[in-house]
Amino acid sequence: MPLALRKDTLNGDPESLHQPLLSSQRSIVNSTSQVAIVGSNVSPIESLDYEIIENEFFKQDWRSRGASQIFQYIFMKWLLCFLIGFIVSLIAFCNNLAVENLAGIKFVITSNMMLERRFLLAFAVFFASNLGLTIFSAVITALIAPAATGSGIPEVKAYLNGVDAPGIFTVRTLFVKIIGSITAVSSSLLIGKAGPMVHTGACVASLLGQGGSKRYGLTWKWLRFFKNDRDRRDLVMCGSAAGIAAAFRAPVGGVLFALEEMTSWWRSALLWRAFFTTAIVAIVLRAMIDVCLSGKCGLFGKGGLIMFDVYSASISYHLAEVPLVFILGVIGGILGSLYNFMLSKVLRVYNFINEKGTICKIVLACVISIFTSFLLFGLPWFASCQPCPLDAAEPCPTIGRSGNFKKFQCPPDHYNDLASLIFNTNDDAIRNLFSRDTNEEFQYSSMFIFFITCFFLSIFSYGVVAPAGLFVPVIVTGASYGRFVGMLVGKRTNLHHGLYAVLGAASFLGGSMRTTVSLCVIMLELTNNLLLLPLIMMVLLVSKTVADAFNANIYDLIMKAKGFPYLETHAEPYMRQLTVGDVVTGPLQMFNGIEKVRNIMFILKTTRHNGFPVIDEPPLSEAPVLSGLILRDHLVTLLKNKVFFPTPRAIGDDVFKKFTSDDFAKKGSNKGEKIEDIQLTEEEMEMFIDLHPFTNTSPYTVVETMSLGKALTLFREVGLRHLLVIPKITGRSPVVGILTRHDFMPEHILGVHPLLIFLCGQGLHIHEYTVPSFMKVLMGRITFGTYENLAMLYPQVTCPSIIDPHMYSG
Repeated sequence: MPLALRKDTLNGDPESLHQPLLSSQRSIVNSTSQVAIVGSNVSPIESLDYEIIENEFFKQDWRSRGASQIFQYIFMKWLLCFLIGFIVSLIAFCNNLAVENLAGIKFVITSNMMLERRFLLAFAVFFASNLGLTIFSAVITALIAPAATGSGIPEVKAYLNGVDAPGIFTVRTLFVKIIGSITAVSSSLLIGKAGPMVHTGACVASLLGQGGSKRYGLTWKWLRFFKNDRDRRDLVMCGSAAGIAAAFRAPVGGVLFALEEMTSWWRSALLWRAFFTTAIVAIVLRAMIDVCLSGKCGLFGKGGLIMFDVYSASISYHLAEVPLVFILGVIGGILGSLYNFMLSKVLRVYNFINEKGTICKIVLACVISIFTSFLLFGLPWFASCQPCPLDAAEPCPTIGRSGNFKKFQCPPDHYNDLASLIFNTNDDAIRNLFSRDTNEEFQYSSMFIFFITCFFLSIFSYGVVAPAGLFVPVIVTGASYGRFVGMLVGKRTNLHHGLYAVLGAASFLGGSMRTTVSLCVIMLELTNNLLLLPLIMMVLLVSKTVADAFNANIYDLIMKAKGFPYLETHAEPYMRQLTVGDVVTGPLQMFNGIEKVRNIMFILKTTRHNGFPVIDEPPLSEAPVLSGLILRDHLVTLLKNKVFFPTPRAIGDDVFKKFTSDDFAKKGSNKGEKIEDIQLTEEEMEMFIDLHPFTNTSPYTVVETMSLGKALTLFREVGLRHLLVIPKITGRSPVVGILTRHDFMPEHILGVHPLLIFLCGQGLHIHEYTVPSFMKVLMGRITFGTYENLAMLYPQVTCPSIIDPHMYSG
């Protein structure tokens, strides 16, 4: 039996982050596990079936569709996009309104006690409210939906890449994401609600595309068109775009963010539907904001309003400002890469703590909340009080409400500039930093303290077991850094401090998240000023270029820490010199076109493979020939319905009367049939099944001599789950193996060829934990003579430093 298939259900143990599968044996078992940041239990990860399964049932279903059904399909696509935009915008508005009121009431009560000089009681109220909100968010997240932890952007990005992480789009996850985000952000933790809104939008889209629900009586036949991974992927992409559009009221930025950062597969029709979805978001939010501006949203509600429309005045700048903006981008890139590095290290520590159990997760969240409360309430006491400016555009000092001039402990007609930033909501802090005509409002020491506080608090707050985003904390941190630079430059530039805050936020976003076009448009939509376009473009390009020299963007780092087998857009250099035949491993499991039930039951119970080649052998064909590929779910459906024959024969056309396309449609999350649920008698086990009508007769295939890099490009861009490897010469088995997602992972390639680490160790983009200690020892003792011996074993592999660069232009 040739070396071939491995299972593409990626199982593993919790030690996989530290002890990957590195072995010199070719018969290894491939496994990659999801090790969640919050310490949830290891869960198997499967790939999604984005490829259309063209079996006889699929063809018959499309042949039987009339004009009315085609109209229903198109109409439902647009209707679901409309519903996604409408629902996500309502959730975003209510989310923002709830945060404004919860946080506003907390600050009003605390401020009133401060006015009465009851400082200790004010701190007690501030401390208790923060701790209570944090505990509530942590408890519901840890006990109800651990998958709701964090921003959710890495999970959605992995899903759109083809990774089916368990539990990320359930109703419980959606509920906890909304409620947990509101309470966590209101608890003064330095986290944002933009990332959770992306996950929320994806959850809404996925649930709408589930194809109805028998439990709740939603069995309308029009909903059944989307019971497949391909259409659900398109809806989830529209949902993620709607999430960003709702978080920042940036419809164009939302579409571009989904295109640039989230999705791995794109087409023009999808762009049009995503734009329609975000347009609905913008219209609904505009209507809701008009309601609030009329005073119908309670005591608060005008503070956040989703959009930071604070810098819409005309500006002028000259060529002399370009070097300063360039330096701002360089520093932003360095700070962004440092931010990513420190956050990834902190998340590893949190993962170790959270693995101890639910109690440890909640205790960790409480510790961070307590530390944050002491810091936010204590630091303003070290700032000196400033006299109110005579030409202030708003009341000074600010009493109770949000504003630029917080009184805190200061005497009448004075304000605390640090409290105006740190003792406030994130939205109001950004508004204060971006504000114009306030060059004399903040002190150097206050701005520096605020920058350092935001930088470290956002790192330590993100990993707690609660829905938490990174967008707003990064904007706050970058804006404080940019404003501090503007204060240092002083009057040597025509740009005022508020503009430097905007550019600093853009540079820090570019250095941390590494997107350019979408962030540029989002910043323009946030500030409502197109004149900023050249400067924002420059700082984003410079900061991303500088940061890319150090590490990856923050979402990629989190995906790797979680163990998601994400396929990158580019192939590593060594992949161009390995063939697909070098990485497939065995044993290969195949079925005959007409197979005995016992054999099917045995293979399904003893393996976790999700795709099986179907081979026709004599007398059905003159020689062994590949008939196609059949999925595990389809086999389980056949066994459940017991379409058996006592003798091996073809099933005939009456099979279309026994089944419908719905029988083989994709089930909802965790609702598929399992082979363990199938009970058969001994007589039934000796019967036969004709697999031909249920087999995908047009699977994607590659020759075993194709380069691994070329196969990766095909696998990712088409969105495959299985890629059959066929022999180059005749006279062999028609299939020599199957490539799945895991076969392209560096950990697996090193497992099959561990000696590659000696030849091209610097060229392999692997984690430090992928090389065990004994390999590191050998690497330290390797001699030149040993290197020559290894080169003889792998003559086809050339180290990247001496490779022709023209081979890798793609």
